[in-house]
Amino acid sequence: MKAISAIGIGVAVAGLLMGAMMDGTQIPAFINIPAMLVVLGGTFGVTMAGTSMNQIKLIPKLYKLAFSPPEYNLRERVQLLVKFAEMARREGLLALDDELQNVEDEFTRKGMQLVVDGTDPELVAQILEIELESMAARHAKGAQPFEKAGGFAPTLGITGTVMGLVHVLENLSRPATLGPSISSAFIATLYGVGSANVVFLPVANKLKYLSSVEQELGYLTIEGILAIQAGDNPRVVESKLMSYVAPDERATEGEAEAAAPAATEPAAAAA
Repeated sequence: MKAISAIGIGVAVAGLLMGAMMDGTQIPAFINIPAMLVVLGGTFGVTMAGTSMNQIKLIPKLYKLAFSPPEYNLRERVQLLVKFAEMARREGLLALDDELQNVEDEFTRKGMQLVVDGTDPELVAQILEIELESMAARHAKGAQPFEKAGGFAPTLGITGTVMGLVHVLENLSRPATLGPSISSAFIATLYGVGSANVVFLPVANKLKYLSSVEQELGYLTIEGILAIQAGDNPRVVESKLMSYVAPDERATEGEAEAAAPAATEPAAAAA
């Protein structure tokens, strides 16, 4: 499900707010603009100081990626590579040249083009592995601002609370204001810890997860491309690449439909 990150954060926020309401706290009590400025503004500032402006500019795009990620289908990639293996075995590698224009994935297209051009297998593997390593490094840099924000936000929240308590101590001569002032001071800690654990760190973890899945897809693709270049039998190519696919995702739609009645027959017989 593409929206799982947004749903998860929504569930976390709803759980926190519902728990507070059941305990008798009113939602407006959590709204404190000065605390927001101290925590969120301070977190953004120190995160900016710890990374590059290019990474800061990418933050909106990375939020969009985390909340609406692309779908990586390993089985579809296996089917594509097996198709190429069949064509190469039947018509030769040069027959793939025209077919590559229809391949949307740039990584697959680049690798297959190297094979069609007659590049040495070791060089093909080296080029594609360097591409994957560079991609992983870029992805790590993309997750870095969110990790930094997740580390800074709780500390900035405590800083905001200390600042609020200083204000409380300045007004000890007015006991009637102490309760609301202390409550307001601790809101900053809530913002800091909450934003770090509900938004920043989950987004960083989602970006890391997407990177790991894309890398796995990349290694599958390299394995398939090298097998095609070596002239392996398409069935061997499929068997080799299917080891990257989870067992419950390996069955084709036709196999799944055929297996469904077979699975229900013993139950019907038992009835």
